[in-house]
Amino acid sequence: MRVEQHIGTVAELHALDPFGGSTPVVPSVWWCRPTDDSIVLGSRQSAALLDAEACRRAGLSIVHRRSGGGAVLMRRSSILWVDAVLPAGLAPDDVRGSMVWVGECWRDVLDPLVAGVLTVHDGEMRSSPWSELVCFAGVGPGEVMTGEDKLVGLSQRRTRRGIRVQALIYGESVAHEYRPIVRGVLPAGDPRGQAWLVDSDHEAIVTAFARRITPL
Repeated sequence: MRVEQHIGTVAELHALDPFGGSTPVVPSVWWCRPTDDSIVLGSRQSAALLDAEACRRAGLSIVHRRSGGGAVLMRRSSILWVDAVLPAGLAPDDVRGSMVWVGECWRDVLDPLVAGVLTVHDGEMRSSPWSELVCFAGVGPGEVMTGEDKLVGLSQRRTRRGIRVQALIYGESVAHEYRPIVRGVLPAGDPRGQAWLVDSDHEAIVTAFARRITPL
């Protein structure tokens, strides 16, 4: 599996489109390396959800992605963002199956690096008081869990030409950063459900994932 590094702002990286041209889609793993910090809203979330001035003070740009789900706070110094880009026919042919398949690949790669037991969620969407707002506070099919906390968050863009499954792994907690930048009446406390991977070798992880996710 080919590994590509893509460097740019969070908005630029989300805007990359492996399916937009007429050239064949090449099976590849994209290591996305942002040059800025951002809060990324799901496709159904409004920018009115956020306090724009508070985001500016926190050094966060505001970005929308094409996939659904809650907001994702991305600090370039503490995330690993890796996408699997596959032509149609090289992954399970349904949204749920492809997410679980990618999650199983991530579980196998990360299992030696984590003290606890990693599991892949294959049940229904699991919600919490914060999950409509914050992505890691809910759990969807394919996401990798350590206990009750999410270690690998996944989202998918699917077209007739192929799929792009985006994965995000944190290197530290960002739960405390949401409350100051979100408007309105919020649930009590900080959002819960985030796990993170400390002092990891990102290049080694990306290489191992590319070897593991050989198309079906």
